[in-house]
Order: sequence, then C-alpha cells, then structure tokens
Amino acid sequence: MGKFFTGFVTGTLTTAAVVAGFVMGVKKTVIDPIEEKEAKIEENRRKAQRKRVSR
Repeated sequence: MGKFFTGFVTGTLTTAAVVAGFVMGVKKTVIDPIEEKEAKIEENRRKAQRKRVSR
C-alpha cells in the first residue's frame, strides 16, 4: 500500500509539473507576443492622436 501511495503522489506531482510547464510555454510563445503587439498598436494610436490635436 505504501508503494502505491508514493507512486501515486509522484505521478500526480510529475503530471502537475508537466502541465504547468506546458501552460507557461504557451503563455510565453503565444499570449505574450499578442499582448506586446496590442500594446504597440495602442501606443501608436496615442501618438497619432497627439499629432492630430497638435496641428
């Protein structure tokens, strides 16, 4: 019974670590670039708005 419990806990922790690594990888490669692009677009919008007002 002890080996089963140890194996179960080890497997659960390993699975959780793999899932956490996958989520972090997806965030870094997919979500962060999208957010950076949106921030850049918003910054360009603000710059354009300032140019329109200053004329």
